[in-house]
Amino acid sequence: MIQNYTLNPYIIAETAYNHEGDIKYLYQMIEEIASLRLNAIKFHLLLNLDSYIKKTHPLYQTMKHWIFTENQWNDILSYTAKKKLEIIVLCDDVESIQYIIRKKKKVHAIELHATSLNDHFMLSEIAKFDGRIILGIGGSSINDISYAVDFLKHKEKHDILLMYGFQSYPTDYSDINLAKMHAIQNLFHLPVGYADHTGFDDPNNAGISVAAAFMGFPILEKHYTPYPGKERIDYHAAVGKKHMSCIRDLMKVALEIHGSGQITLSEPEKAYGNVGPMKKAIVAKRDIKKGEKLSTLNLWFKRTPEESTIQQKQFLYLLGSKAKVDIKKDEVIDFTKIEYKFKTLNLDTFTNI
Repeated sequence: MIQNYTLNPYIIAETAYNHEGDIKYLYQMIEEIASLRLNAIKFHLLLNLDSYIKKTHPLYQTMKHWIFTENQWNDILSYTAKKKLEIIVLCDDVESIQYIIRKKKKVHAIELHATSLNDHFMLSEIAKFDGRIILGIGGSSINDISYAVDFLKHKEKHDILLMYGFQSYPTDYSDINLAKMHAIQNLFHLPVGYADHTGFDDPNNAGISVAAAFMGFPILEKHYTPYPGKERIDYHAAVGKKHMSCIRDLMKVALEIHGSGQITLSEPEKAYGNVGPMKKAIVAKRDIKKGEKLSTLNLWFKRTPEESTIQQKQFLYLLGSKAKVDIKKDEVIDFTKIEYKFKTLNLDTFTNI
């Protein structure tokens, strides 16, 4: 299933309507996406055009040719499952949600587009789905998002992913506002993904696509097409095989750089922080005779080839202790060489040191 916040990228290749009703074209997309070893593929499902769009809408006549039947979707979804791709369906009408639930299709998530975010009937139907619900929140106010989230939670649906993304073509960098993702995450305490719509020919496309991963968001949705730049519907932000492969690899690097956020030292950090080879060790500033007290006059800090068991911050505790043996200049101080008695440190004593 879709991860929440881990170091592993989760990339969703969106097919949208780039197929334009050509089922062979869609199968080609599935093949190529599977070969890229991505995590999931996203389909737009629409079964009843009249349930989605008015007849007077400029796209109505065109979209009639983009719709597949239930039987065709049965075959498409079965074929995709064999390709080991997780399936996400963005349902554009109530009927397509009902189809997924009625047929018990093995889809990993159903998504509502931002255009349907507060559609009472779509929300009511998707709440019946036994799986993850993705809410597209591009161009939506906090109140819009809150309404949808509260609606679903009231229906006991808690496995919700918020998909953030500015959906203009091409997207202006200044409109993306990735910092808002942290605010949304903190407000709703839900996982947030990034849907990128940067122009396919933008030289910064790959970097922008994985920018959210550098911020710790591992879920990316990206439009895919077998023929980048070819004028078809939804081609403006769609990338091809080579570009998607680059994004996949770069995203993994981005998440590794971001890390887990743990505040305890990792093993490499501990090694880097070793006293002596890395951090300066406490050494004898000059030869110290047996019985002589340690002081700011005969101690110093230096990097040494050997490690020290005494931390830098223990320096003040050492002051006043006696040397048990002769200690040569530059020799590392350790507890075997001094008569040390535990004492409570009073920093006021050393304010003039």
